[in-house]
Amino acid sequence: MLEYLLRNENRVLTRMAIIEHVWDIHSDSLTNIVDVHIRSLRAKIDRNFSPPLIHTVRGVGYVVKVPESQQ
Repeated sequence: MLEYLLRNENRVLTRMAIIEHVWDIHSDSLTNIVDVHIRSLRAKIDRNFSPPLIHTVRGVGYVVKVPESQQ
């Protein structure tokens, strides 16, 4: 999932797009599998670092934003 997010840097990805790409399934949109994995990724790569890489777009999905100084 991290690779997919990074390959789509600065592009908001819906939960369904992530599910379909990463797990290659057409799942119920009410599942929280993406949210659980995002929480895990944040614990590994965003905790104790500023600014965070993974951002939530409420009601839509997630986006990875790499700070300009790190590009």
